[in-house]
Amino acid sequence: MSDTFFDRLPLSRTAVDRDAGGRDVPGALEAAWADPATRVLVLARRKALLADDSSRLRLGLLPPAEVTDPQLVLYLGRTLEDSEDGPAGTVVLAALVDDATADAIASDESRWADLRTQGATLDARDAGLFTEALGLANWHGTHGHSPRTGLPTVAGRSGWVRYPEGHEEESSGEHVFPRTDPAVIVGVVDGRERLLLASNAAWPEDRYSVVAGFVEPGESFEAAVVREVWEETRVAVASTEYLGSQPWPFPASVMIGFLARTAPDAVPEPEADGIEIREARFFEREELAEAAAAGRIRLPGRTSIARAIIEHWYGGELQGDW
Repeated sequence: MSDTFFDRLPLSRTAVDRDAGGRDVPGALEAAWADPATRVLVLARRKALLADDSSRLRLGLLPPAEVTDPQLVLYLGRTLEDSEDGPAGTVVLAALVDDATADAIASDESRWADLRTQGATLDARDAGLFTEALGLANWHGTHGHSPRTGLPTVAGRSGWVRYPEGHEEESSGEHVFPRTDPAVIVGVVDGRERLLLASNAAWPEDRYSVVAGFVEPGESFEAAVVREVWEETRVAVASTEYLGSQPWPFPASVMIGFLARTAPDAVPEPEADGIEIREARFFEREELAEAAAAGRIRLPGRTSIARAIIEHWYGGELQGDW
């Protein structure tokens, strides 16, 4: 088990300099694409190409010449350490390709990684690159038009801004920048040291996780914790402790993790809202460990911060996941 809570967050790891100054240089993207030393993370169907390497799971970063007809190219940064893909300082781009191009590169489905299920298996560099690329690609996919004017937008600044054609200068006020939606996620512990878990109405009945929800306008993270827990389970929270955060590009969130304690006068057992939450209940440590090991309860996957919060409360690793 990792020594700190942060070490348990697979998608918070990184070993890349995002090189904001370098990506803002005019022509930086074109120059990087023309350089054979550059390496390209290939994205298709929201999955990333893996290397044909039986020794370990790692991204298959390609020279630009091996990626034809990309739909969109993004500047991800420079590597910080030497690797099989090149020396420290190697520029890494992301290229979004269509299905036909993806199949021409690698038709074997096992060569394409899913970040949600395989992110915890990748090393820090690859997990960071994949998370960055997927989040940025998802943003481009939903901002083909300006939210201010409704005009079609094009990508600029090496993929880190969009603007209507003819409005390249930031002074035009028409630039749209990548956004991330904050959401709180919280492990609620009662006076008997039991953990509150809930089953979402959209999930199979044996799936449970901690309470989570988006932060509303004009709301602090701590206030969002209190509100979300109350709205979903009618449990009153008295105190909150920040644990850590993890990007969650499905499609564009950052999860802010908390541990909370119930109020002295909180209801002894939660009440599911019956709309978003099917069932909510407190679990003792031995009870949850036994149920998870037996497969009666499925816990969040190991890539998620939800799993990290549950195991932080438990004090070690638990068997089973989604």
